[in-house]
Amino acid sequence: MDPIQGKGDEELSRASDEVPPIPDQEAKSTKRARWATKRMTAASGLRKRVSILERGNRRNTRNNITDAATAGPESNETETASSRKVYFNLPIPDSERDEEGNLKNVYPRNKIRTSIYTPLTFIPKNLWLQFHNIANLYFLFVIILQCFSIFGDADPGLSAVPLIIIVVVTSIKDAIEDWRRTVSDNELNNSPVYRLTDWHNVNVTLDNVSAWRKFKKACTRTTVFTYRAMKKLVRRKSVDKDVAGDVEMADARPSVEPTSPIELRAVSLDARASGDWPDHADHSGRNAASDRVKGNILNPTKTASGQARFKRQHWKDVNVGDFVRLYNGDQIPADMVILSTSDPDGACYVETKNLDGETNLKVRHALNCGRAVRNARDCERAEFVIESPPPHANLYSFSGAIYYNQQDDPGAPPQERVEPITINNILLRGCSLQNTEWALGVALFTGSESKIMLNQGITPTKRPQMARNMNWNVLYNFAILFIMCLISGFINGFAWGLDDASLTFFEYGSYGGSPAVEGVVAFWVGVVLFQNLVPIALYISLEIVRWIQALFIFFDQHMYYERLQMSCVPKAWNISDDIGQIEYIFSDKTGTLTQNVMEFKKCTVNGVAYGEAYTEAQLGMQRRQGLLNVEEEAAKARQRISDGRVEMLQRLRQLHDNPYLKDENLTFVSPQYAADLGGASGDAQKQAVESFMAALALCHTVVTERIPGDPPQIEFKAQSPDEAALVATARDCGFTAMGRSGDRLLVNIMGEERSYRILNILEFNSTRKRMSVIVQMPDGTIRLLCKGADTVIYSRLAPGQQRQLRDVTSQHLETFAQEGLRVLCVAERILDEEFYREWSLKHDVAAAAIVDREEKLDEVAGIIEQDLMLLGGTAIEDRLQDGVPDTISLLADAGIKLWVLTGDKVETAINIGYSCNLLNNDMDIMVLSAPDSDMAAKELDSKLEQFGITGSDEELAAARQDHSPPPSTHALVLDGDCLRLMLDDALRQKFLLLCRRCKSVLCCRVSPAQKAAVVDMVKTGLNIMALSIGDGANDVAMIQKADVGVGIAGEEGRQAVMCADYAIGQFRFLQRLILVHGRWSYRRLGETTANFFYKNLVWTFALFWYSIYDNFDGSYLFEYTYITLVNVAFTSLPVIFMGIFDQDVDDRVSLAVPQLYMRGIERKEWTQLKFWIYMFDGFYQSIICFFMPYRLYSVANFQTENGLSIDDRYRVGVLVATCAVVASNTYVMMNMYRWDWLSSLINAISSLLIFFWTGVYSSFESSLTFYGAARQVYGALSFWVVLLLTVVMCLIPRFVIKCIQKVYFPLDVDIVREQVILGQFDHLKKYEAYVPPGVTKLAASSDSEASTIPSDGGHTPQPHVTRDYPVPNGVDRTADSTPVAPLVDAQGAPTNLGSQVTSANASSVAFGLQRRESSESTSRDQSAFSSQLLAVDSTSMEPQMPHSPLKSRSDPSTYPV
Repeated sequence: MDPIQGKGDEELSRASDEVPPIPDQEAKSTKRARWATKRMTAASGLRKRVSILERGNRRNTRNNITDAATAGPESNETETASSRKVYFNLPIPDSERDEEGNLKNVYPRNKIRTSIYTPLTFIPKNLWLQFHNIANLYFLFVIILQCFSIFGDADPGLSAVPLIIIVVVTSIKDAIEDWRRTVSDNELNNSPVYRLTDWHNVNVTLDNVSAWRKFKKACTRTTVFTYRAMKKLVRRKSVDKDVAGDVEMADARPSVEPTSPIELRAVSLDARASGDWPDHADHSGRNAASDRVKGNILNPTKTASGQARFKRQHWKDVNVGDFVRLYNGDQIPADMVILSTSDPDGACYVETKNLDGETNLKVRHALNCGRAVRNARDCERAEFVIESPPPHANLYSFSGAIYYNQQDDPGAPPQERVEPITINNILLRGCSLQNTEWALGVALFTGSESKIMLNQGITPTKRPQMARNMNWNVLYNFAILFIMCLISGFINGFAWGLDDASLTFFEYGSYGGSPAVEGVVAFWVGVVLFQNLVPIALYISLEIVRWIQALFIFFDQHMYYERLQMSCVPKAWNISDDIGQIEYIFSDKTGTLTQNVMEFKKCTVNGVAYGEAYTEAQLGMQRRQGLLNVEEEAAKARQRISDGRVEMLQRLRQLHDNPYLKDENLTFVSPQYAADLGGASGDAQKQAVESFMAALALCHTVVTERIPGDPPQIEFKAQSPDEAALVATARDCGFTAMGRSGDRLLVNIMGEERSYRILNILEFNSTRKRMSVIVQMPDGTIRLLCKGADTVIYSRLAPGQQRQLRDVTSQHLETFAQEGLRVLCVAERILDEEFYREWSLKHDVAAAAIVDREEKLDEVAGIIEQDLMLLGGTAIEDRLQDGVPDTISLLADAGIKLWVLTGDKVETAINIGYSCNLLNNDMDIMVLSAPDSDMAAKELDSKLEQFGITGSDEELAAARQDHSPPPSTHALVLDGDCLRLMLDDALRQKFLLLCRRCKSVLCCRVSPAQKAAVVDMVKTGLNIMALSIGDGANDVAMIQKADVGVGIAGEEGRQAVMCADYAIGQFRFLQRLILVHGRWSYRRLGETTANFFYKNLVWTFALFWYSIYDNFDGSYLFEYTYITLVNVAFTSLPVIFMGIFDQDVDDRVSLAVPQLYMRGIERKEWTQLKFWIYMFDGFYQSIICFFMPYRLYSVANFQTENGLSIDDRYRVGVLVATCAVVASNTYVMMNMYRWDWLSSLINAISSLLIFFWTGVYSSFESSLTFYGAARQVYGALSFWVVLLLTVVMCLIPRFVIKCIQKVYFPLDVDIVREQVILGQFDHLKKYEAYVPPGVTKLAASSDSEASTIPSDGGHTPQPHVTRDYPVPNGVDRTADSTPVAPLVDAQGAPTNLGSQVTSANASSVAFGLQRRESSESTSRDQSAFSSQLLAVDSTSMEPQMPHSPLKSRSDPSTYPV
């Protein structure tokens, strides 16, 4: 509790007396900037001072600023280690120095480096990082073993070739990426900035340069010198150019006193360097009284040396405590506190696009006490201390304070003052100064401590699910390798222990000297021999595949959003296979499902509802009510609104010829409102509607932009689209916010300009859910205007008043919400001047708090935002994005469950749910609402009883194994308060199981933290893969919590995009990302991984079988180059190309049959069973590949033409290796669905490569015993006969099993592929992109064999066949303009997916769809939909009506691209 709040009435009265009265326009700047707090000498003043500084200890009065600086802003206190102080033109106190006199606080340089390496550290550091990979470390260990001849006769240099290739390729990739980062860093670090020089900054020690930095600087200078010398030598002439990144220092800028204001304009760097920089404040006209109120950090008794100048230097030269001058368009080099700007009121505008993605301008204000600092001489005379919290990453919060001495009269003692510093006084690095001629500030946080750098890399690292599962398979292979090596060691040691074995007679002795040591040696020899069993190359192969898959996603032209010129951007390129396993999607509503382009549609004022609109929610409501002629009603509504618009414009023009009203911008259509504005319903209603619109024109934080023209236009830049829509509607109705001038807001009301004084702005945040302004009206009265969520405003209305008005307004708002509109309430309060003064005192105390400032400001704001009087309510429409209903329906058909997590009202969310196919008329909508935990538990149990479950652990275990979609019979809706109760540990499990039984779940009025908690609950509780999608900063938490996060580049900035794994332009692109690329990636990687394990086992076990015949002594069956190249050249490329290009069905069919995605949800493309099946297949083929050649050479004795035999182990090894390579590559081809020419060519080349290498390598005598092997082996007919027989015997079992499976046990994709071959999807080939409206429903409506296409649980289909996207001028490559194929054949009849099926089981044609619950529901679905099917023109293949009855064919696109 604040000390002032605990005072008695007498002390509070004395404290309030110290607050200056509300000054007039000339005496006080806007209250938003907050005046400086003057220190009082009385006891109450001292307590106020202590409260402001957030200290618990009293302090003695000091009048000398040096003493205060020495002891800090307060003496006799223990300074917390969390705060930092920056001193300006004041000596550093001894407490800030160590024993040797050096500064304790060493601030980082402003030079940033996002690169990982330097030229000196690249090689050692890159190697160090690469060998953190366990795979590379294992490879290196094997190579080190081979360096000792006791472990084999392999050449370690040759063995190192694969590892060297992997390391070198990775190093080149890392070097290129890091070089790009280095170039970007250099450009940024060497950007020009005007910094005060020839002035002593006491906060830094210039000579504190480490030896390492001196060495690097010397290397840099040497490199630059060498580079310039080489350029001169080559060109043979002097080139007077700087090295890239060098910025030539400009001459000192003269610092002169500004004389007169100048017009706002952009100033170029050349103009600045010339010294003619402008400064347009007239100090001579300053009001002395105003200065005393604001404060002044200038020391009037101090004389400037005149040597300081602003010079053009680099960003990297800026230090903490430096004075920096910025100009219009400049990027901000460090986090700075604003002292003064070119605006007389200290305002400046910044664009934060590089920081948070928002393109709208934001207003920042200079400190009141610093506005007198205009030039270099003023900087020398300024004396102050800034105290701030430590660096933190929150972009929207800052709590600091500036301490200085105020000396009004030269002979009077100085008075210590403090002024709070908020985020509105801070310019953050990465932003840019706009529409402001210049700004002057001091650097507070530099380099790595700036907020933009602290926010780098906040996205958590995500590993794909398959990679996590594959770790177990690698461990299994390690276990198999260990067993093989253990067998080798045991048998070899046992063999050496036999006295009568051949080893005794033919060997010269063992390496180890004893059987036990020989066994140990044989164990490590086995590690070298069988090294390929562990698929080290698998890791880099999968990285290559995932990288190329990310490129496919990026270059998909059907996910290119023309309006933003944005493709789908994979920011996390290694989780593409996770997109193919998504079971739950958690989506925001506003800006994600909707356009976030707000249009003011309706309002209620003084109990009267105004406005005409026909929304998509109303359309869905009429459909649910059984209205058959929905299209006619839509046409009538469209005509009625058009006529109303004309009438309203006429009435508005009659009242006032508003030059700022553009007919096409009018969204609020209400002729009655225009009539009441003219007094048609009496003076009382006229006064009410005027007060309502005036409140909308005053209660906001928008930035007004004037566009020159005749007449000039007014546009608004707001942080929220809702706020811009409210202010724009007020403008259209004649209440135009013209702009701000200091603390004044100019409003043109029906042609009369009025000036309103803004005393305070209580800004909106997600906790308060409201914003307020305190305004001094032209008549002198003080009013608080507040707008916010209806529940929040109603809870703060004056008790016992306006009962009838509240009821009527509440009914209107409920009706608006049912129509799918976003509602807000507007209220006001007339404030007593004395009450305002007392509250203002508390507000200043909270505003100056260093700790928990935001919480204290919210608490103080809650005191005055009470006893409000209701003015009315607003209703804003946020239209659905194009393609949202079809996309949601398509994802539902794929078995994906979609939850909507929104901050809107329950009614609004429900109606939007109906509009976008998330809910349907046959669903039982269960609304959870409970005031406490006990009621929540009872209501939860009652809902669970409807499904016959209790929420037990056994039921949860069963739910974790069941991935089938729930029937479309129930949906669940709850608000944030109820959700908070449900997320409690006692109810969480029951709530999760209830949600599992519901087709759709809508969580309303939820906070960002609750969104993340819901995602985490479902992801961990049900063991599923989750995807979160959103567009705003409030969605970042759930995006990072999900397995895959997708950000939409929306109207609220790009915070979500910056933190997401994938960035898209519209929600409809999600269907292609998931159902096409996600499914392809998961299936490809699952097959690639299995084939990689298989081929390694074939090769390794062939060596193992040979070891049986040599007592496992580690002899090589293959020439060692084979072992080195098998995973590098002979077998890797076919598997990699399988992962890149294999395709079961094309993209159109993938979208036409979304049920194919179900295998990804069930995670059937990569399972432990599949792993062991492929391992067993490899085990079998290794036996065939070895023993077929062995049996050939064991009984026959083949000779060459000179009589020499060719049955030695290397010649046998040629046949065994060739059989293994050809069989493996052919096996990969058998497992591919598509044999395109490139994949087939690569496979053939890989198989032929072993023949080529054998022929080339064996032709050199340096191959020793392998010399001539190719000519000898390939010249024998038996080689080719055994090769053919061996490969056939290897592949026959797999071929037979595949045939049986596809004929008698076909998968869904097998049947669809057969239908593709039969031409049932040929009609899709003429279309570039395909957005199907609902395959199952169309097929069900026309197929007489209903048993082949199960029902979707009673879902009532939407009465449209396809979307009709109007094409604007120009070609758009997105789904907006691409022709869309209805699911019909060439004759215009709906496609029958179940006909012309082979001998496969007909029931499998269901493609994984839900089974019918009853034949009655089936017939009802078919009959209901058949009556609503639209006729389709068989020639043009286009539906005969557009998707939405709200639009005609000639209407422009709702959201033009």
